[in-house]
Amino acid sequence: MQHPTISRRPLTPGILAVFALALGCGDALAPSGANVDDGDVDLGPETAGPVSHANPMTGATFYVDPSSKARRTADEWRATRPADAAQLDKIAAQPIARWFGNWNTDIRGDVARAVDAMTAAGALPVLVAYNIPLRDCGSYSAGGAAGADAYRAWIDGFAAGIAGRAAVVVLEPDALAGMGCLSGADQTTRLELIRHAVGAFGSLGATAVYIDAGNNRWQSPATIAARLAAAGIEHAAGFALNVSNFFSTAEETSYGNAISARVSGKHYLIDTSRNGLGATADAQWCNPDGRALGERPTTETGNPLVDAYLWIKVPGESDGSCNGNPSSGTWMPEYALGLAQRAAY
Repeated sequence: MQHPTISRRPLTPGILAVFALALGCGDALAPSGANVDDGDVDLGPETAGPVSHANPMTGATFYVDPSSKARRTADEWRATRPADAAQLDKIAAQPIARWFGNWNTDIRGDVARAVDAMTAAGALPVLVAYNIPLRDCGSYSAGGAAGADAYRAWIDGFAAGIAGRAAVVVLEPDALAGMGCLSGADQTTRLELIRHAVGAFGSLGATAVYIDAGNNRWQSPATIAARLAAAGIEHAAGFALNVSNFFSTAEETSYGNAISARVSGKHYLIDTSRNGLGATADAQWCNPDGRALGERPTTETGNPLVDAYLWIKVPGESDGSCNGNPSSGTWMPEYALGLAQRAAY
């Protein structure tokens, strides 16, 4: 699948300038006359128009998995631990995004089956693409596609699985905010691959893609805005914040507004799955103690720039093998229970 107007377009002066900003090079790599203002970054002339700022999720119903880990555990506990089962029901009753990565050996088929089930239930699918090469810089969630060509093929298969149906895709958590660990060449490749993904999903017509932009403690609004621009934000519905983290909705809203002002008013999502009490004082992100579920998923955010509060991270799944915890993605029922017990509902 080729997307020549987006993922294969020539590197014009505008794009080169934004790539320079995104890689932290500023004016040193910018062609003469290119716009390198990091306040409202510009990619130069385009053959495809920007995506509308309308909220693509207005009025949507999201999918609640009837056989989720939280639902199965709650049902197992019902007879012997009824109070705890009722707490886990708080998680089991909410829609949570479906993640796809290098563990999916048939990406087109797996996505198609997931979207089939969700749309048959009258829900708007919320999917996460998490397979960028050199993922997580070799840390707890290391992995990803074997290389650039493999990633393009994987993304094209993902898009083919959606097959033009309405869906939301959260694109590559941590990939932009955390790309400083990569070499300059690998950073450039990463930006090009995310642009390809934005183009692949954008070509479907009914799929809204939100590029992950980290959180308020990671990169400055100017830095992440430059990276978003280089990654094709003008062709996306917007960006996503706080995925798999714990920062408060108020903090992320302030940060999101500052980014939006630098990328032509693009909208954004906030992951509220575990931010009910905000982050710990030292901003621990790997299975910190004492955290709570946050606002339930909704498109009624009270802020015209915030398209939705979503549960993108699965509450109760491990962030990684820190402090004796199991590997990333492992279900931890007692941790999930604590998140539910401390929720404000």
